[in-house]
Amino acid sequence: MTEEILKGFTQYEIQPRVLKNKEQQQERTRAKAEVFTPSWICNKMNNHCDEEWFGRKDVFNVECEQGWLVNTEKVEFDTADGWKKYVDSKRLEITCGEAPYIVSRYDAATGELLELRQRIGILDRKLRVVNENTDSATEWFKWVLRAYQSVYGYEFQGDNLLIARINLLITFVDYMQDRWGRVPTDVELRKIVNVIVWNLWQMDGISGTIPFGKPKEEYHQFSLFDFVVADEPRKQDIEEPEEVYCRIYDWRSDKSLTYKSMKEGR
Repeated sequence: MTEEILKGFTQYEIQPRVLKNKEQQQERTRAKAEVFTPSWICNKMNNHCDEEWFGRKDVFNVECEQGWLVNTEKVEFDTADGWKKYVDSKRLEITCGEAPYIVSRYDAATGELLELRQRIGILDRKLRVVNENTDSATEWFKWVLRAYQSVYGYEFQGDNLLIARINLLITFVDYMQDRWGRVPTDVELRKIVNVIVWNLWQMDGISGTIPFGKPKEEYHQFSLFDFVVADEPRKQDIEEPEEVYCRIYDWRSDKSLTYKSMKEGR
């Protein structure tokens, strides 16, 4: 995804699903099985994950019918450094679309904007914890950066991925302005952006490879030459692009690895 490619699009070609017309939405659903999840369902599923992590319910909010009531009390941890372990705990949103499980600037199904303290994304929760446990801007940014390093997401559709990355970047700006009353510096933005472009990537979730890196034949018509061992490779074999496995970054180990190897535990 380069600047030159992005300059070739208009604001009408890259926009959230909710702003697309009904025909476009239906076509994406038919062709790509694209369906975006309402915020109250994202909240319910994120709450379940947090219940598993904390060992108790209603840590960040209390669910109500297709909604939630925010728990305004400071989030409690069993140990003094428990909040750090929570911030560092890794989370992955598969086929992330616009990343509504990671950040919830708006309801992906309706387009309704959510106030900062009403947000329920995985990263939103981590940033709330950072806000509640840091006093200086330096320490705050250190742990915000680590929170970003702990969340991952992959998406097949390039326009969705771009919007997801933008959502994570604007979320950083929102929390910076709310906590410190200023916009981020260029250095701060570059550090956050570097993490975002590593941690949110374009991938075919089935193969673990870059989409369209190697075309998959729907069928193959065999010929006599398919059964003959040739001295030289066929021209189409030479020109066919190779599968390229997607790489992600382990920030705590400071090394990159393929998603495939991570998934297989290697």
